[in-house]
Amino acid sequence: MNIHEELELHDCPYCGGPGILEEERGWCWYVACADCGSQTAHFEFSTPEEREEAARKAAHLWNIGKVVRCNIGE
Repeated sequence: MNIHEELELHDCPYCGGPGILEEERGWCWYVACADCGSQTAHFEFSTPEEREEAARKAAHLWNIGKVVRCNIGE
């Protein structure tokens, strides 16, 4: 399964930019805006099953607008 193809991401709730599902060095997933840098919480995993669930959780938070906004200069 290719998680990037399976999960649909809405546009950023702040700026309307594209959301990108990111895996951080094989230990967690999060979604970040390619334009403004806003992002979700990080979801850790240690097994293949947890990996898939962590990606789904990050995508879900993004899609319901539970996003931390980054401001210029932070």
